[in-house]
Amino acid sequence: MKKRRPKIISFLLACVMLAELSGQYTYADTKSDLQKDANANKSKLDQAQSEAESIESEKETAESELEEAQQQLVQLLAEVDILKSDIENKKAEIAQAEEDYDAAKKEEDRQYNTMRARIKYMYENGTNSSTEYLDILFHADSLTDALNKAAYAEKLAEYDRNMLNKFIEAKDAVAERKKALEDDLSELEEEETDLEEREQELNNTIEEQRSTIENFSSKLAAARSEAKAYQKKIEEDNAQIARIVAAEKEAARKKAEEEAAKKKAAEEAAKKKKKAEEASISTEETKKEDKDTGESSEEKEEEKPEEKSEEKEDSGSSDSGKGAEIASYAQQFIGNPYVPGGTSLTDGCDCSGFVQSVYSHFGYSLPRQSGAQGASGKAVNGMENAQPGDIFYYVGHVGIYIGNGYIVHASTPETGIKITPATYRSVSSIRRIV
Repeated sequence: MKKRRPKIISFLLACVMLAELSGQYTYADTKSDLQKDANANKSKLDQAQSEAESIESEKETAESELEEAQQQLVQLLAEVDILKSDIENKKAEIAQAEEDYDAAKKEEDRQYNTMRARIKYMYENGTNSSTEYLDILFHADSLTDALNKAAYAEKLAEYDRNMLNKFIEAKDAVAERKKALEDDLSELEEEETDLEEREQELNNTIEEQRSTIENFSSKLAAARSEAKAYQKKIEEDNAQIARIVAAEKEAARKKAEEEAAKKKAAEEAAKKKKKAEEASISTEETKKEDKDTGESSEEKEEEKPEEKSEEKEDSGSSDSGKGAEIASYAQQFIGNPYVPGGTSLTDGCDCSGFVQSVYSHFGYSLPRQSGAQGASGKAVNGMENAQPGDIFYYVGHVGIYIGNGYIVHASTPETGIKITPATYRSVSSIRRIV
């Protein structure tokens, strides 16, 4: 009966361990599914954000074109006002030219009628100009008077001719000016028509751009709403992952406590057993010293394997590998300053500069930007599979995983390089370089 008890205990312990392992695998699958879901939503979020940025750019272009069209319309309306003012002035000038033409025509007619009356008088009193001069000569008081009267008659005829020519020229000049003004008016009215057509085109363009902008605004709102929904789902997945990680840590802590308690109980049981055996040996020695001495030596030989087994359980293995070296090296610079755009691990660096410089120390060349670093190396599926040295990429930020759910990173100008829980933000991707 005593021999079967250890076998039953061993069987029960094996069942408990199998149940724990089964629970762990179910847990890991759940967390892995959450991480896959988060990664899928991150891809959709990036796509939605990219679409929103594209729509925003197109909207800004349409708004710029609308603003330009409105400015052109304002300038065009100012030009139309100026053109209309010119047209009114030109019409006034034409009206004045018409008045001037009518006045010149009247003056021409008056001068023509005066000259006609003089000519008629001369023909009624003589056949030609020579009889007129003879009449002047015979009726003159003296030669001088005759010459004076002849000269006067000649000047009078010349005056009539000059005045008539002058009024004719004035009338023709006014007519030419009127024609030129009418041509100018025609040109201005044609330009006015063109400007009115351009005004209509600009108004149509403005209405189209406003409609386009309203359409872009609706699309942008929809894209942003979609991105917000994906972001919320990612946050929920990451929060669930963080709870799972916390539960795993708590389970590991409890398991460690249980193992420590079991070990301590086993040690105490071994001590009690040893004391009981020693007491039994001491009692037997009083009866049969030789026989008891042999049994005591056999019991000591049986204890040696147990001591070796305890020593084997105490021994542990330490982390090794290039990733652990990178994580250990990175932690040497905790407390050093954060400098935007910097790459010096001692004088100051930003998040991507920190990661780049740490990996550069081990001969690895990484891109300078955090986004490019978040796409380098190989993808790690889920935080449960992360190893020290892996790169944890967040939106616009990056750090180095050091194990046990923590990262080291160049955080902010206020805090510098420090250690932070890896799930303090939504994890976008985990990349392995080594």
